[in-house]
Amino acid sequence: MHSFAIVNGAPFDKLPDDLYIPPDALEVLLETFEGPLDLLLYLIRKQNLDIVNIPIAQITHQYIAYIQIMEQLNLELAAEYLVMAALLAEIKSRMLLPRQPDVEEDEEDPRATLIRRLQEYELIKNAAEEIDLLPRVERDVFRIGVDVSALKDFEKQLPNVQLKEILLAFQDVLKRAEQISHHQITKEPLSVRERMSTILENLKGADSLLFSQLFIRKEGRHGVVVSFLAILELSKERLIDIIQSEPFAELRVRVAGAGADA
Repeated sequence: MHSFAIVNGAPFDKLPDDLYIPPDALEVLLETFEGPLDLLLYLIRKQNLDIVNIPIAQITHQYIAYIQIMEQLNLELAAEYLVMAALLAEIKSRMLLPRQPDVEEDEEDPRATLIRRLQEYELIKNAAEEIDLLPRVERDVFRIGVDVSALKDFEKQLPNVQLKEILLAFQDVLKRAEQISHHQITKEPLSVRERMSTILENLKGADSLLFSQLFIRKEGRHGVVVSFLAILELSKERLIDIIQSEPFAELRVRVAGAGADA
C-alpha cells in the first residue's frame, strides 16, 4: 500500500478520521499532469522503461494506485483518467488470456494502439518543452517604449564661458609659444584684421576648433598675442562663439550661430 508519509521512521498509511481536507485542497496533484497520457508517460519515465515494450501489468498497478490515492483524498477525477484505467485493465486482461495458435501471428499486440498514442504524445510534449525554453515576450523579454516627444525641442545648455577661462587658455598657449620662441622668424608686422579673416576662414571648414588650434605657435609670443586679440575682436563683433562642452573642458570656438539647430 502507498504510504502518505513517514512518521518516526514508520510508514503512515491511513489518514486520521478527524482530519479535514477541503475538496479542492490537493487539486494541484492532478494539475501537474495534462491528462492520462501525461500520467502514463511520467510513470514510464520514472521507471526508465521502454515505451515500445511496456510491462503493462506493472504500469497498470501504478496507474490504478495513483487513481485510488486521488479518490481517498476526495479529489474529483476527470472522466478521461477513469477511461484510461479501464483501457489498461482491458489490455492487461487480453495479454493474460491464451492466444489461439491459428491467429497468433496475425493478432496485433494489445498494447500497440496505446504505444502509438504514447509515442505521438511524447513527441508533442518534447516539442512543447523545447518551445517553452525559447525566450517569450512578457515572460523573459519585455518591450519598453521611450517617449522622446518632450526632447524634440530640447537644447543642451552649455556652460557660460567667463573671461578668466579665456585668459587661462591664453596663458597656456603663451607657455607653449615661449618653449619654441627660438624658432621665431622676423617678418612684416602682423595685422589683427588679417588674423581675424584667417580665423574665420579656418572655422568655415569645421564645426568648431579647439581654442589652442587658432594660434600659430611658430610665430612666437607676438603672433600669439595678435591671434588672441583677433579672437577677442571676433567675439565682440559676435562673429564667433566661444563655448565649453562641460565644466573644466577645453574651450572651443565656432562660427556664431553654427550650433543653433543642434
